[in-house]
Amino acid sequence: MTQRGLASESGVSVSLIRKLEQGERQDARLETVRRLAAALGVSTSRLVAEPAEEGASTLVLDAWAPVREALTAPPADTAEPDEPPTVEGVRAALDAVTPLFSGDRFAELRTVLPPLLRDAHTLARLGPEGRALRVRLLQLTGWLLTQTRQFEAAEWSLDAALAGSADRLQGASTVNTMCWLLLRRGRLGEARELAVRWADETEPRLSRATPDELGAWGWLLLRLSAAAVRDNRPEEAEDALRLAHASAVALGREFAPDGDFLRAFGPVTVTLKRTENAMVMDRPDVVLALAERIPTGGLRPTSNNRNRHLLDVANAYTMTRQYGPAVDTLAGIRAAAPQWLPNQRYARDILGRIIARRRTLTGTMRSLADTVGLPV
Repeated sequence: MTQRGLASESGVSVSLIRKLEQGERQDARLETVRRLAAALGVSTSRLVAEPAEEGASTLVLDAWAPVREALTAPPADTAEPDEPPTVEGVRAALDAVTPLFSGDRFAELRTVLPPLLRDAHTLARLGPEGRALRVRLLQLTGWLLTQTRQFEAAEWSLDAALAGSADRLQGASTVNTMCWLLLRRGRLGEARELAVRWADETEPRLSRATPDELGAWGWLLLRLSAAAVRDNRPEEAEDALRLAHASAVALGREFAPDGDFLRAFGPVTVTLKRTENAMVMDRPDVVLALAERIPTGGLRPTSNNRNRHLLDVANAYTMTRQYGPAVDTLAGIRAAAPQWLPNQRYARDILGRIIARRRTLTGTMRSLADTVGLPV
């Protein structure tokens, strides 16, 4: 296959293909690699050599340094402090800060997390209740660090949470986020294998399964589907989606065990992920058709669900040259989650394509560019 032939089959420019072949470029976005893999008839992971998504900027790393230090520092072995932490106190503090996680309020979390992590580390040595609180906090922190692209620290946090998990369902909740972390780092094969192993181990009998079991199994299947579709395995991705849909139907509604936003699962969640798969496969028509059936107005504006879906919608509008609705969608995300949007490389890419195709920029476009760090 010639370079021009590959460009024609994949939709990737000849110039980029030439640069990759000649070593002028050492990496490419995961979506670009998937297109090349599909045209070549190989798995995406066969072509991926580097992480698919860049890590956090120096500015972000500096801002979060106290959190990472508190996360990895061992509990002090010196004399007891004047006011030692208690299970009741740490539990109340964790309940109070959980809305900061679900609301993507990163600035507040940078302040409250270091002392809370230190207290949780201390309590973990004193009994099972303290260990359970630490595992929960590590799960949330690992999710937060993945969200802000601090990947190495996120991996440390999630590994520690998994090691401390008291049961299979608690472990499955951690593995769910671990799979997402691996996907963001471009480690598709590892994400797929991890999701398969844990999905097999947690598969319930649908007629007898509890809502917790259905949600845990369903999320692992969604992670498997996400890894498979990015690895150019569309049939495997669809099979996993069908099983996740069966789990959601058995559940019958959107359900969050104990109010845990990380484990919220149901029929709408499955449709959101089906839409995401369609975007990965460059089907903006399917994305927009599915989006019309999703009641996003009734979804809580969190990065795991509604906002990530709306980025796919904005991208679909951009691909079909509907730039006005695309910009409006991005502006709506910013209004709902102003601290979340600046951390999304995907948003920057979408807006970059819009700006490249416009002769004049509106005030909204310019302010969005400032938000996502895109020079104009």
